[in-house]
Amino acid sequence: MNAAEAAGEIKINVNKLNFYYGDIQALFEITLPMQAKRVTALIGPSGCGKSTFLRTLNRMNDIIDRTRVEGTVMIDNRNIYDPDVDVVNLRKRVGMVFQKSNPFPKTVFENVAFGPRIHGVGNRDELHRIVEKSLEQAGLWSEIKDRLHDNALGLSGGQQQRLCIARALAVEPEILLMDEPASALDPRSTARIEDLIGDLKKDFTIIIVTHNMQQAARVSDFTAFFYEGELVEYGPTKRIFTMPKKKKTEEYITGRFG
Repeated sequence: MNAAEAAGEIKINVNKLNFYYGDIQALFEITLPMQAKRVTALIGPSGCGKSTFLRTLNRMNDIIDRTRVEGTVMIDNRNIYDPDVDVVNLRKRVGMVFQKSNPFPKTVFENVAFGPRIHGVGNRDELHRIVEKSLEQAGLWSEIKDRLHDNALGLSGGQQQRLCIARALAVEPEILLMDEPASALDPRSTARIEDLIGDLKKDFTIIIVTHNMQQAARVSDFTAFFYEGELVEYGPTKRIFTMPKKKKTEEYITGRFG
């Protein structure tokens, strides 16, 4: 039994995953169990496969031509690559927040209400309840409750990113994927996002790609180190950062390359 399995329930279990862009293989035999209601950080140098791997967890790579997947990604013991899986429903369960905040050019309210509307929520009172709850979860309600009908593009960069988190939360996902969510933000906004991640893991399973070693150490429970498309090492974050088992992990964490 590995460290993640010993510690609790496995929400996502990836087994022997290979991924190809056309003839180019980007991921090699990735096997990685990720625990429910914990934060798993994916670290490694640029181009090592972190973001590609993250996008395999909600099939976002499907929209790229000539991509191919081998192996399994099990969420709650169901392979999300089975032919009969509803991808729209999968992406409702597995939300995503991107590196650059991407609010729609609509009001704050309409940004958050967009997903629930798509999934059939039409009652105005229900939409208001969802919007308030989602903004509260994203730590934004108290700041912008009087600006719900302002254009979201008028918010600060940090507020826009938290709005995108609220938008992802509005469809009540079980898993939240975050691709360097604070890399474009100032230190104060970054600290708010990190605090928010700590709060959200009480209710959500979170997988975060980060190039910031200190951030990974601060926010995650488990860390996976990727290098050239391979998973070099995985385990509890404290152990990975203080007693890595692999020389390559130690070299990367101590800044000798990357």
